[in-house]
Amino acid sequence: MDAAAPTSTGEWIVRELIRRGWSIAVAESLTGGLLVAELIRTPGASAVVSGGIVAYSTELKHTLLGVNSGLLAAHGPVHADVAAQMAAGVRDRMAVAGMPATVGISTTGVAGPDPQDGVPVGTVFLGFAIGADVRAAGVQLQGTREDIRSAAVSESLMQLRTLLEAAP
Repeated sequence: MDAAAPTSTGEWIVRELIRRGWSIAVAESLTGGLLVAELIRTPGASAVVSGGIVAYSTELKHTLLGVNSGLLAAHGPVHADVAAQMAAGVRDRMAVAGMPATVGISTTGVAGPDPQDGVPVGTVFLGFAIGADVRAAGVQLQGTREDIRSAAVSESLMQLRTLLEAAP
């Protein structure tokens, strides 16, 4: 990678992770692989992107990512705590050579066209796990199914950039 200024938030994130010697793992539901695809658009991403899991099925959120089954039963897959557990789970499960990823990020939500289990279209939760800091953010997005999915990717990357800028 040259020293030119990054052209996208995804590129900035990849360059920052390379600079820090950190890695990232991605768990997606709503975005179906779009988030990890955005990260790996950047040349050199293979140095930091451990991989991604698309856990579209609620059951896979539990079996692959370790989301608490009681939480899923009580609240369904579109919930802040689910997003946080997805981020922490993918970070741990995408270990390379026994080392978990440094950063985990996740998306879950309702892209439409219809509400899901009473959750309105456009409701999205993003999960972030960096060290001991595991958190989720909720956003309400508008537009078509594709608009919502695309906006969820952009919002995920913008929020992750903010977290990385604040991280020691």
